Amino acid sequence: MSRQAGLYQWVSTVASHLSYLSQPQATVLGFWTFGMLALGSCGITSVAALLAELLEQKENTVRQRLREWYYEADQKRGTQRREIDVTACFAPLLQWVLASWPSDECRLALALDATTLGQRFTVLAVCVLYRGCAIPVAWQIVSGTQPGAWRPHWLKLFSLLGGALPASWTVIVLADRGLYAPWLFRHIVRLGWHPFFRINRGGKVRLAMGGYWRSLNHLVPAPGASWAGQVRCFKNQPLDCTLLARWELQYADPWLIVTNLVPAAGDACWYALRAWIECEFKDAKAGGWQWQHTRVTDPDRATRFWLIIAVATLWAVNVGGAADAALPVSSFAALPPNHVARQGPRPKTGHRQLSCLRRGWICVLAMLLRGVSIRLNPFLPEPWPNSHAAKIHLE
Repeated sequence: MSRQAGLYQWVSTVASHLSYLSQPQATVLGFWTFGMLALGSCGITSVAALLAELLEQKENTVRQRLREWYYEADQKRGTQRREIDVTACFAPLLQWVLASWPSDECRLALALDATTLGQRFTVLAVCVLYRGCAIPVAWQIVSGTQPGAWRPHWLKLFSLLGGALPASWTVIVLADRGLYAPWLFRHIVRLGWHPFFRINRGGKVRLAMGGYWRSLNHLVPAPGASWAGQVRCFKNQPLDCTLLARWELQYADPWLIVTNLVPAAGDACWYALRAWIECEFKDAKAGGWQWQHTRVTDPDRATRFWLIIAVATLWAVNVGGAADAALPVSSFAALPPNHVARQGPRPKTGHRQLSCLRRGWICVLAMLLRGVSIRLNPFLPEPWPNSHAAKIHLE
């Protein structure tokens, strides 16, 4: 298959899943993400140079076409140009993931968090958690120095995603201690989903059947302790919820998780999945797409640019996740007693040597070099962690 055929095959895939976009918008988005997967970088100069060679067009023409993709309508050349409404792509992005999700796996873990790009931007993101990575499906970028409340942004992001998931699914939404808020907890419950928010140890709690208010520290007073039950948290702003508490022996602080799941239906160890959104922020920047080098300074343009990052991440993580799932299990135990591999330290197990995003980039690059069809794979989620595992890797 020719390299141009592979490019336009990918453009067709993007257009079919993001049907809100016009054909020119979907085409340039396909060009952008194809160039990123070929290069492992979102740098516009490098992507434009690659596409110019591939399409046999002038480099400056391609560069301007890429740049104008995230511009405002009145800043684009021509009379038929229109600005991209990124928010209209959030639910389709999530549904794109679900289209390849196993039919017998009706659970999904989402996470929300914020990351910064120096003093320039703060990114508020909601991501699907998958095999040690995260795929952005909704986001808002605001100025890093401009004061203002995040509440309207979070409410809008989740409202835009609310109808994208089947009502019968179990959806947990994980957040770290700094993002807990009672209004966000209740908003997620109204969507039919399950907040899974970590809270600080300093609050008060009362058991559901009544009694006196006590410190949260009393429920898990020492490492090795765990507890689960229905409670009323926070004396000043009461929240009726389930509290899941767990304190691993090797860590300084316990996990205290508030959720609306009944105690028997949740597991505090699920909170380990939340760390994967930190991997996405690393993948977007120095660990992957190199977004930290962007020269974009306008938050609205950056918000539109993140659609490029999200689609490229979805593609890379999908391909890399399938390759990761196909890796053979370590055969160290089957080696003869005198094998040379037994002379050194025993290899670690359970740790990825390459992230699914990095492995996906390598696999796509290999597919392009071999000239094989550009394709997406079924998503293959890992089992969620549980309290019976031999070891849980906590923060």
